[in-house]
Amino acid sequence: MSQELAHLIGLRSLTWLAGQDALFEAFLSSSGGDAAQVRAQANDPALLASVLDFVLMQDDWVMDCAAAQQIRPEAVAGARAGLGGGDR
Repeated sequence: MSQELAHLIGLRSLTWLAGQDALFEAFLSSSGGDAAQVRAQANDPALLASVLDFVLMQDDWVMDCAAAQQIRPEAVAGARAGLGGGDR
């Protein structure tokens, strides 16, 4: 997967996550950030990688996120790998 496509899926995943109030709060709590920081860093590949890492923690989150983007669930993991960093 190209970095451009991985970045786009990461951005769309962030948008999906931000629309899930309780889940977004859990992400913010686990990342130590706040909504203003996320908005300011929304284009940062490291932030997008952390969003995808978070989403990939639960199969149902992956399924819901992928369905919202009309992509295969495997594309979420592929996007994480395409962003680099980490061990995925």
